[in-house]
Amino acid sequence: MEDDRDIAQRLGEGLAEAGFSVEYAYNGPDGLSLGTDDSFDAAVLDLGLPQMQGLDVLKEWRRKSRNFPVLILTARGTWSEKVDGLNAGADDYITKPFHVPEVAARLKALIRRSAGQASSVLTHGRLTLDTTTGKATFDGAPIELTASELRMLNYFMHRIGRIVSQNELTEHLYATVDSRESNTIEVYVSRLRRKTSTDLIKTIRGLGYRMD
Repeated sequence: MEDDRDIAQRLGEGLAEAGFSVEYAYNGPDGLSLGTDDSFDAAVLDLGLPQMQGLDVLKEWRRKSRNFPVLILTARGTWSEKVDGLNAGADDYITKPFHVPEVAARLKALIRRSAGQASSVLTHGRLTLDTTTGKATFDGAPIELTASELRMLNYFMHRIGRIVSQNELTEHLYATVDSRESNTIEVYVSRLRRKTSTDLIKTIRGLGYRMD
């Protein structure tokens, strides 16, 4: 959420290069609605937004029990403003000007912690994924993954034992509706099974998928 479209575009492009799927909101009401109605791994929130201040958006999200991590990114950098933001429910705070790699690294750390993972290296049985480098191994051997396969694996690795619907995967893997195709999720799940193990990701009929 950022009202300066140039800044938003630069940050969004950098986060996309770091493996994130990004959606934008340029004012408070739009961001409030987006964060309330859809499921996100994390949000980057500017405080000085048109029509509704970022701090009010954050308070409303938390009031509605929207508990995804929130990183405040703003030009307001006094200690009292940081305290206000953290007390309102923010998880981290970066002041402008900023470096995109730092924002990406902090977001990844917030998402790991929200999933109960302290390390950037995630391990599940014979499978290991380094979320910093994007390198994965199975039985100690490197796995070659496309960008989409890596995003999907990363998503599953943060949700071990949880059923993930096809719609949820689609929303988190693709930033635009134009890139979403009905059979794409099945194709990538099949590829991950071939590159790891056929029983790594289970199909839960009528519900979605689960990594056990």
